[in-house]
Amino acid sequence: VQLQASGGGLVQAGGSLELSCVASKYTSSNNGLGWFRQAPGKEREFVAAINWRGGSPNYADSVKGRFAISRDSPKKAAYLRMNSLEPEDTAVYYCAVSRFAYGTSRPEDYQYWGQGTLVTVSS
Repeated sequence: VQLQASGGGLVQAGGSLELSCVASKYTSSNNGLGWFRQAPGKEREFVAAINWRGGSPNYADSVKGRFAISRDSPKKAAYLRMNSLEPEDTAVYYCAVSRFAYGTSRPEDYQYWGQGTLVTVSS
C-alpha cells in the first residue's frame, strides 16, 4: 500500500489549503482514514479522522470548526480542507489508513502512512 499526500505549500495566516491523499495498490475501502501532523521539534499529533463510509468525522480541538475531512472511496482518496489557517498549523501533514473500519486519534491504530506534505503558514 502506498499513500501519496499532496497539496501542501506556503500560505498566509487566514488562508486556506486542501490536502489530498491517494492510495495506490490498496484494494479495500473498508478502513477508516486519518490525518496527523508533526511540527518541528514536536511529536506527531492527531488532526482528523473519518470512518469507512465517510461518516463520523472527528477532529482535534485545535482544528475543530476550521478543518474538514472527507473521502472519495471509489477514487481511494481522502481530503483535508483547511480554512482560517494559523501559524500554529505549520507542520508536515500525514494521511494514514486505520486498522479498523473507523478512524481514531491514536497513531498506533493506523497501519499505513503517507510520506507527508509540508504546510507552512506565515503570519
